[in-house]
Amino acid sequence: MNQNVLQSKIDKANQAIINGNFDEAELLAKEVIAALDEQNMSLYLPDGNLPDLPSSPPHTLNNDLENIILRANALLSLADISRRRGKYDIALEHATQVLDIAREYSLDDVLPKAHNIFGIVYKNLGNYDKALEFYSKALAAHEKLGDKLLIARVTGNIGITYTDLGNYDRALDCYSKALAIFQELDIKSGVALVMGNIGNVNHSLGNYDNALEYFTKALRLHEELGAKSEVALVMGNIGVVYDNLGIYDKALEYYSKVLLTHEELGEIAAIARINGNIGLVYKNLGNYTNALEYFTKALEAHEALGAMTGVAVVTGYIGSLYSTIAFEGYSTDRAEEYLLKAIEMSESLGAKHHLYQNEKAIAELYKSTSRKAEAFDHLERYIVIKEEVQSEEAKMQAVRIEQRKQADERDKEIEISTATAAAKLSATTNLLHQVLPESIATRMMAGERDIADYFPTVSILFADIAGFTPISADMPAFMVVRFLNYVFGIFDSIMKKHGCEKIKTIGDGYLAVAGAPDLCYDHAERLAYAALEMQHAIQLPDEFREYIPEGAEFGIRIGLHRGSIVGGVIGDERFVYDIYSDAVNTAARMESHGEPDKVHVSHEFVIHLQNRFAMTKNTNHGITFIKRGEMEIKGKGMMKTYFMEKTV
Repeated sequence: MNQNVLQSKIDKANQAIINGNFDEAELLAKEVIAALDEQNMSLYLPDGNLPDLPSSPPHTLNNDLENIILRANALLSLADISRRRGKYDIALEHATQVLDIAREYSLDDVLPKAHNIFGIVYKNLGNYDKALEFYSKALAAHEKLGDKLLIARVTGNIGITYTDLGNYDRALDCYSKALAIFQELDIKSGVALVMGNIGNVNHSLGNYDNALEYFTKALRLHEELGAKSEVALVMGNIGVVYDNLGIYDKALEYYSKVLLTHEELGEIAAIARINGNIGLVYKNLGNYTNALEYFTKALEAHEALGAMTGVAVVTGYIGSLYSTIAFEGYSTDRAEEYLLKAIEMSESLGAKHHLYQNEKAIAELYKSTSRKAEAFDHLERYIVIKEEVQSEEAKMQAVRIEQRKQADERDKEIEISTATAAAKLSATTNLLHQVLPESIATRMMAGERDIADYFPTVSILFADIAGFTPISADMPAFMVVRFLNYVFGIFDSIMKKHGCEKIKTIGDGYLAVAGAPDLCYDHAERLAYAALEMQHAIQLPDEFREYIPEGAEFGIRIGLHRGSIVGGVIGDERFVYDIYSDAVNTAARMESHGEPDKVHVSHEFVIHLQNRFAMTKNTNHGITFIKRGEMEIKGKGMMKTYFMEKTV
């Protein structure tokens, strides 16, 4: 085979890895190595001796550096397959072969790829110091080569390591940098991976809504790319969120699907992780026998892999199970044994996130057995370690200040520091603008606190999906999320087009405002035209329509009102921008007393909009109002209301 054919096989192998077709990928990579070996063997003389050749190792007999690079890349593919399957010893063996080749022939672009594989494997084995050591080598080499794509990948992997260590500030810093590069290069697979990782941090911090939002975005991209393994990984993370929210049937639904995929792909480490998660669900459901069964499967698999983080996590799970009084195998001695072992392992690994959870569990165990002094000690440790995890940003800020001070000594380092700070600010700004109105984000970044503003007159919109309950009843959980994201994504575009501000979603409900937080006089016109467009903008794809029961209709019910509001930022960490007033409640009543595919508006809104049309001499507004008469509005009494329609 010529080199172009061999390179094509490696490219196909790497794509097969992305698609989760590991058997196909392994076959292609091994074919490349076999072909290269055959070329070497063809150089031997009939007597079994070599001809007179320059002294060199056997794999250079073909006297072609390109073949050496092909061999290294084929070995990298095999290493990647092995680590995904949890065969860490084989992955390290292949990566070591690549290191030897790269060092011998000064393959500067190959060496850091091998370092990255080492980093991933050591991270999975729970050896975080080694993982960070190899990642640092890989990152330095890629930065020297100026390879942005590989810089982003390694930076993302470093972020994953910091997530496992409970160092969320550093993790988010890495993810922000990686995401900015992937978006710049338009690498969807990279964007998806980082979105999922940011979701993991939000989940760890208890920000479940944000976690689901990021997981859903990641899932959609992975599905578009056909990345089976990554799809399963994100679906498993969504299952964890549902578990923590107490929606156990949804959690088990996700875990069951994910487990089948990981088993199909032969991903042993992932199977062990999901078995542990399933055990947690059964524990929460009070099915302790099944919980212990799945925990045992998970522990045995992690031990066989040498994945010490997984061993520590599941050991803690088992200790917590034995401390459960309702469990027929309840044993304070065994609970203490497992929890202390989990604590010891987590300490040695530096995995603070798991460590403080186990400290809390053993404190509760000692409290229940009247060992108050020991309970207090561990509770104190729990509080201290948790605060360390949450306050890491202060330490990192000090490190960055010191780094900037040192950078002042050299002009080149000053430029690098400035560029890095600008990239981080841009990534932070982008993230803030995703969760807050732009003007509010700007005020917060400028240091303003306790943001609360009064707006004497704005227009408010409430919308919901008519018939959502029967439509979503038979939908899988991931399809419900995709369905809502599809509908609300269109709503978001309409709001942006008309200069309105989305405030939040509540289940299948959608709240928006015009005139706040940015003042405008034409708020009623903006929201009126946005509402009318919402009525006609959505055409459901077949993937959603197939779930609509016979006789059920998909429609949008909208309510509008005008009045005064207070708008402000709520919360210190998990902050949101929200609006409050009786006018907001009235807009909600307009929606709930409306009808599908109609815009129900209050008398106050009608009068205000008509006055605006008259004042601006707008005679071509294309809007008409159909009197609905007075009607009883829950909590408001009798009110005059109207249906707003486009003029035919």
